[in-house]
Amino acid sequence: MEVQMPRSPLRTVFLMMLLALCLPAVAQAQSGLRTEGDVATASGSYDAEVPVRGQSDADRNGGLSRALAEVLAKLSGDRNITARPGVVQALRNAKDYVESYDYKQDQSTAASGAPSFRTLLVARFREDDVDALITALGLPVWPQPRPKPVLWLAIDDGSGPRLVSVQQANAVRPVLARAVERGYKLGLPSGSTAEQALVGAIWRQDSAAVARASSRYAPPMQLIGKLYRADGGWTADWVFVDNGRELDKWTTKDPNAMRAMAAGADGAADALVRRYAKAGAATGQAGTYRVVVTGVNSADAYMRLAAGLRQVPVVRNVIPLRALGDRLELNLEMTTGLAGLNRMLGDGGVLEPVAPVSIILDGDEQNPAPASNEYRLR
Repeated sequence: MEVQMPRSPLRTVFLMMLLALCLPAVAQAQSGLRTEGDVATASGSYDAEVPVRGQSDADRNGGLSRALAEVLAKLSGDRNITARPGVVQALRNAKDYVESYDYKQDQSTAASGAPSFRTLLVARFREDDVDALITALGLPVWPQPRPKPVLWLAIDDGSGPRLVSVQQANAVRPVLARAVERGYKLGLPSGSTAEQALVGAIWRQDSAAVARASSRYAPPMQLIGKLYRADGGWTADWVFVDNGRELDKWTTKDPNAMRAMAAGADGAADALVRRYAKAGAATGQAGTYRVVVTGVNSADAYMRLAAGLRQVPVVRNVIPLRALGDRLELNLEMTTGLAGLNRMLGDGGVLEPVAPVSIILDGDEQNPAPASNEYRLR
């Protein structure tokens, strides 16, 4: 059953009252959400599915964090997205960005032939909120629509190299699926007689010959690879070509052929991102900013302020400086500027921007630049 996430406490209360008054009708409506055989799936750039141990709150929240990390990686093209400043903090609040979530069972077969099952969490995130998060964190953006390069892959399992065409798509499912996880798709050649004859060119990595043969497909991009047994495992040599130009060449090795194959999609994605991703929008330089907060008139108010600021991904540290009446001056160590902070606060943050103010510092201290901002505690 798909679960829609509430957008506000008021809406939550309303839904609880509605459920209490109309439980039988709601239960009947929920039972009709999905027809027999209909399975939830992550199909869009703002969707992701991740394995979870169960359906408890803790398992779900952990799964939502991993799912949001996948979405941010797809949208930015950065597979190491969690290493960027502020991202790990944002993932702790992943449930705040969820539009809906669902569960499904995934069945696979072990090497022994025994079936195995795992639970997958399918999460869908609100596009506007995720876009605002990306902007506030200054993450790069890999623009849509994404290209669909043609995968020219030859495999030699010991009986000679053979081209993988669209008819053998299941044989290369790992690389196709990994491309989707990275936010794009790969196509396969039709497998005509002329294309089958390209195996030799693929094996000697003659990218020009493959590019000429691939001219009937759009866009003019090719991921060219050869997969073969070596040193007790599998080796894959790759070339990524964009409009006749080799963007990158790399080799992957793994005891498992599926993993060696899937790594080709990562290399192609990395090459595309380096060429086409746009730098993150400017939201100010990282640093320490002095701000004034009014309405802090009690210890409880201060605790609420501190707790709220800790939830803002761009805030690294909060340092109280001085207090006068209900006015509190703070230094905020942030991964962005005040514009990024204001964007992350949104309409429901713990602080509400008021207006720029001047702060007169004691002694020989210099006024901070840029000018600090005044906020009101909500």
